[in-house]
Amino acid sequence: MALKRFFRLLSHEKNDGGISAFCHKTMGFTPQSVEVYRAALTHKSSMLEAPDGHKVNNERLEYLGDAMLSAVVAEFLYLKYPVDGEGYLTELRSKIVSRRSLNAVACKMGLCDILCYNRSAIHPSESRSLGGNALEALIGAIYIDRGYAFTRKIVIEKIIKRYLDIDALAVADWNHKGMLIDYCQKRHRKVSFVLDRTERHKHGGHIVYYVHIDIDGQSMASASGLSIKSAEQAAAEKTYKLLHIQSR
Repeated sequence: MALKRFFRLLSHEKNDGGISAFCHKTMGFTPQSVEVYRAALTHKSSMLEAPDGHKVNNERLEYLGDAMLSAVVAEFLYLKYPVDGEGYLTELRSKIVSRRSLNAVACKMGLCDILCYNRSAIHPSESRSLGGNALEALIGAIYIDRGYAFTRKIVIEKIIKRYLDIDALAVADWNHKGMLIDYCQKRHRKVSFVLDRTERHKHGGHIVYYVHIDIDGQSMASASGLSIKSAEQAAAEKTYKLLHIQSR
């Protein structure tokens, strides 16, 4: 209760930071409880503090929104592709809920324009996921504010159908690590993914992984990520593009 009173007070003092206008313009509804949307749009680098000392940011809502989004997308694909198997549906769902897709959607929606965060306190690896994380948190906020049926409708009609090309995603290949390995195997070249170091980011406390790729002993591209997998994928994408440029 103290937390809700804190947000209501904050909303009255600072209006709502454009949250109501954003929701009305992009999704066609007005929030009933602006405070939960304010939490969804507050990154931990700029988190608020309630009178009881509780830290308020969007991480918990991100967790909730991730679950809601996954459930809605799973049902949507199950109905859209009635004869396709589990593997196909799982892979396509992964593409839809990937940070790459969600970041693009958040950008198109203008979500990052009203996201509250401290740029100097965020590692570049984390900054690439800000939009997608905020979108999941927003979906969590809609669920808290309006319930599952309303959230399902908004996700399908105002997010999936408006901002995502499902048919294009179905044929897109985003596994750059696999593509790079296949490229090198066909040409009898040796590719290695090398973990250079790990660092704990001083602000967020995240562990950041730094990797580079060697092909036949030659260092190619490097990248960082919040997991080894994401760092390897980013480095593989850079290397794959570099190889194609060199082959022209």
